[in-house]
Amino acid sequence: MGRVLYTDFEEIEDIISSMMTSPQIKKAITKTNLYKFWDSILPDKFKQKSKPYGMIPGGTMIVACKNPVVAQEMSLHKIILIKKFEPFAKSLKIRVTDLKFDPKKWIDG
Repeated sequence: MGRVLYTDFEEIEDIISSMMTSPQIKKAITKTNLYKFWDSILPDKFKQKSKPYGMIPGGTMIVACKNPVVAQEMSLHKIILIKKFEPFAKSLKIRVTDLKFDPKKWIDG
């Protein structure tokens, strides 16, 4: 059996650099950063009962809620939450125009 030489390794910096040129990766990182701000706009009673789930076209953020009662109560505060969230979204060049609260998206854990 011949000797195997491993000399053509790709540098980690090159791999990361090539990944960062992907529009999908950039978009995913931006959304993840946006979701990190979620707890900073919420009243304490909602922090453990809601979390960002995803975005749909038109600037609507889907928010997973622990149960329908939480979803209903949060929907009553929707306009205030959008206004509080706006500076964070603008800093990442994302437009959040609406929030949809969905208890079906909640996953414990």
